[in-house]
Amino acid sequence: MSKFKTRGLCAAALTGLVAVGLAAPAVAAVPAGQTRVIVMYKDGAAAKIKQEVAGQGGRVVLDIGEMNAVAVTLPNRAIAVLKKSRNVESIETDHPQRTLAVSEPSGPPYQLGQQVPYGIKMVQADLLPDTFASNQKVCIIDAGYDIANPDLATNPVAGENLTTSGQWFTDENQHGTHVAGTIAAIDQVGEGVVGVLPNKNLNLYIVKVFDASGSTSSSTVAKAMLRCNKAGAKIVSMSLGGSAPNSLQQKVVKFLSNRGVLLIAAAGNSGNTAISYPAGFAEVVSVAAVDDLKVKASFSQFNADVEIAGPGVNTLSTLPVGKGTSATLSVAATPYTVLGMVGSPNASATGPLADFGLGDTPAPGSMAGKVCLIQRGNISFSDKVLNCQSSGGLGAVIYNNVPGELAGTLNGVVTTIPSVGATDVAGAAMLGQLGQSATVAVSTSDYGALSGTSMATPHVAAVAALVWSYFPNCTAAQIRTSLNNSAEDLGTPGRDTSYGFGLVRAKSAFDRITALGCGV
Repeated sequence: MSKFKTRGLCAAALTGLVAVGLAAPAVAAVPAGQTRVIVMYKDGAAAKIKQEVAGQGGRVVLDIGEMNAVAVTLPNRAIAVLKKSRNVESIETDHPQRTLAVSEPSGPPYQLGQQVPYGIKMVQADLLPDTFASNQKVCIIDAGYDIANPDLATNPVAGENLTTSGQWFTDENQHGTHVAGTIAAIDQVGEGVVGVLPNKNLNLYIVKVFDASGSTSSSTVAKAMLRCNKAGAKIVSMSLGGSAPNSLQQKVVKFLSNRGVLLIAAAGNSGNTAISYPAGFAEVVSVAAVDDLKVKASFSQFNADVEIAGPGVNTLSTLPVGKGTSATLSVAATPYTVLGMVGSPNASATGPLADFGLGDTPAPGSMAGKVCLIQRGNISFSDKVLNCQSSGGLGAVIYNNVPGELAGTLNGVVTTIPSVGATDVAGAAMLGQLGQSATVAVSTSDYGALSGTSMATPHVAAVAALVWSYFPNCTAAQIRTSLNNSAEDLGTPGRDTSYGFGLVRAKSAFDRITALGCGV
């Protein structure tokens, strides 16, 4: 993989882009006094059911005719009436499903120069080239795909939009673009990251089901799965889930599994034993999250359904253009790794480094023309920055009072100077550099770190595609078994509720199939 990356690709570059399904059916709001439900009907009864729904004052909002189903809004009183129809098989609540990333971005800052996220090596993607990946297609059901990001722009990709938000190749939520980058961010020179399959060989299909809210209906996800199958995808990646199953999704996952599609979904982020769906269906691989030390993430669901694990804590990947934050700090010739304060203005400042203690007392003029070095503690980060600013400071560096990185937020407080967080170790080192020239900068970038079983899921989906590309005659079920049997056992020996069979590993799976054959 290249060490450097130049960003010479304009946002409008659409090489490899195929526009499909640009007309987006709405995900309708539910009127007061009504409920959105899924109606499963008997063979040949589609027209009659639609008439009955209309007759009860309801409205069809999504047609899933392939499965003899419609999602409808119905007056609450009408649900019991419609259940008695001879044309109805079942009526169930159309439960919401959501993206499964931790809400607050965290983790390492994006720095100049191409970076290889820790998960790439952890799943052994660096040991198995994606030379043959053109025989694979991965379908990503998520919030879209920002084609303007230079690490995604020239992939062979097509898609469709099942929302009323933007296009399939835009992403108003950020989640879908982050997931896509883990799978297929392009290896090129300059700035950026790389994915598990970085050489523009893998075919991608995007089905957009989330708008900026990160919420959709289970029927829309079911429809999206069917669209993945129609597009010819052999692997479906779903970094999403909800708390309840329904008959429609159960029917769809059985249908796709019987047709040789490998379905992979996030186990959930509640940190308890609850089962998330669609991951909870037997036909779907349920993915837990581990950190860079291969320890289960505190938020990751643990239950008997968990099948395999992937890197999902502080995962660096692509974001829609300009939605990430890059922060840098240097004192004299010493660079330091820092995190931009959430809410910091994009700005750069240079001045002598000065000790501002805890930053809990403003002293007008005392920090004039200087960069404030401040210890964490006593008051909020925003008050520390404001006190530095009112004392004449040009920038603020807040260092931790406990081991580890400092990922802070200004909680919406408006400041005018750049502010960053540093580790306790960096703070101690900088106390020995007081008076030396310091430069602190915060700027936007196209990359960022997120955590969640959402981030673990694309690692597993991408490894499945990478391994399968070498053995295209293996079935989906055999690839699933081979991935499980070659996983790195973590936690309790054998399969357990936290890690399943263990950490997914590309080269180990390749070696196992080479030696023993498919599905052993």
